[in-house]
Amino acid sequence: MALYCGIDLHSNNSVISLIDETDRLVSEKRLDNNLELIEHHLQPYQDEISGVVVESTFNWYWLVDGLMEQGYPVHLANTLAIQQYNGLKYTDDETDARFLAHLLRLNILPTGYIYPKAIRQVRDLLRRRLLLVKQRTAQLLSLQSMIGRHTGLRLSSHQVKQLKPEELAQYFGSAATLFAAQQSHQLMQQLNTQIEAIETFVLARCEDSEHYALITSTPGIGKILGMTILLETGPIERFAQVGNYSSYARCVPTNKISNGKSKGKGNAKNGNRYLAMAFVEAAHYAAIWDPTIKRYYQRKCKKRPVMVAKKTVANKLTRACYHMLKHGTTFDVTRAFGS
Repeated sequence: MALYCGIDLHSNNSVISLIDETDRLVSEKRLDNNLELIEHHLQPYQDEISGVVVESTFNWYWLVDGLMEQGYPVHLANTLAIQQYNGLKYTDDETDARFLAHLLRLNILPTGYIYPKAIRQVRDLLRRRLLLVKQRTAQLLSLQSMIGRHTGLRLSSHQVKQLKPEELAQYFGSAATLFAAQQSHQLMQQLNTQIEAIETFVLARCEDSEHYALITSTPGIGKILGMTILLETGPIERFAQVGNYSSYARCVPTNKISNGKSKGKGNAKNGNRYLAMAFVEAAHYAAIWDPTIKRYYQRKCKKRPVMVAKKTVANKLTRACYHMLKHGTTFDVTRAFGS
């Protein structure tokens, strides 16, 4: 008889539930997060287990990798796409584990892609880079805002980046404000050093491929962003249509509509935030360096806020990259953005 296993994974322990084809509970136990203990518990049932479901929590790597190495068919549950019946009066870790196994038995489990272990390590480094870039941008905007607040001057982002430490004093009369500005400037420089170190490390281990050459033909997408997008995307065959890929990159609006009326926003967090960040960064550079994309972006800025206009460019790039990877073609700016 086939068995289905659900594991409710926590930071220090896991609840493991096994059910059979009739939804009958066969075994259930809470164990410490120790791979040897969990494997020992599952071993008597291994030949009968059709699949093991693990929640896609922050700490799933060790468990999924370990079980797959032991030959278990592992599924990574997409927790953002799973919603239990809201009317339940009581739920706990045991019911959560059973629910995962139940979804697997019914073949309606929303799953996430399990990236190969070696690729995942490089991808995580590039994710760290994206977060550092976000922090650097926050410090740049903070310094830009301080200068504007105390002098009335509007320095561009490029001008703020070019400022030297000794030039900050001319913008601030207060010692406290100057100190705060110096802190932001120092943080920017430290973040630059860390970002460059990650890029150097990754590029030394970069392997050219057909898809890599295609993706880097896109304006705004260089070696680092190209690798980031490819690793976050995984096999393009995962996405049946271009809309699925745009949604995964968080480039489509969310909405709940019932009887023709809007009932609020949908699940905006569903998708890959790192892929979304990569395409927004690509859109930023594309709107600077490519004349056609720059004109498109400027037209959008006249009607919409800057960030919305930038997301519109990101969506165009996302859709273009999908077709490039799907059909093996290079970037065509006229087809993507018009003349």
